[in-house]
Amino acid sequence: MAFNGMISNPKKTSEWVRPHATPIAPALDNNPTDSRRWAFVNGNFAFFLGFLRQPALIGSIIPSSRFLERRVVEAAGISRSRMVVELGPGTGGTTRALLAAMPPEAQLLAIEINPEFAAYLKAVPDPRLNIYLGSAEHMRSALATVDHAQPDAVVSGIPFSTMPESVGREILRQVWDCLAPGGRFVTYQLMNRVAQLEPALLGDPHVQLEFLNVPPLRVYSWRKPA
Repeated sequence: MAFNGMISNPKKTSEWVRPHATPIAPALDNNPTDSRRWAFVNGNFAFFLGFLRQPALIGSIIPSSRFLERRVVEAAGISRSRMVVELGPGTGGTTRALLAAMPPEAQLLAIEINPEFAAYLKAVPDPRLNIYLGSAEHMRSALATVDHAQPDAVVSGIPFSTMPESVGREILRQVWDCLAPGGRFVTYQLMNRVAQLEPALLGDPHVQLEFLNVPPLRVYSWRKPA
């Protein structure tokens, strides 16, 4: 998960960001099993390097576990969503879990502030995925690039505990303003700061704890009134 709170760019990465490295090794392209294994290892390594370079902007030293991904998918109601937004997709572990659970006609908008992570996401071979290089503070502008005004679900991996309070509040306001009536906002966090930033706007969250993740994380979920 990656912190998406400081800069923005009005263009999708698919239009102009060039990868710094080839996400899938050409020598393995003819072997799907080896290609997936290589992509998994390379993605974890890229995530680890991102943490070393900017530890305050990355929520964990390693990507989310499949147990956390499953819990997030269920809490957000992804299987019933037509439009999903992911804030801070990192190298795409949770992104792939969301795509696997989404209906065939659904769309996923991944908003990522790290150019290297955004370029890496281009390796995900799914036409439903739209990548936006920029800040979660400008979620409405990002949604305009895919002609969707109100997502049914917003999933966030950005660490609210390490960002300035003003930035965290603005992101939450953007999420709540953009979310469709009856939509769900789900975020997985180490600390409980996200629940303290806008309690009057979001109300009390439903909180679950996922122990089968390193580190164990809280999963916060809110449902916007219909």
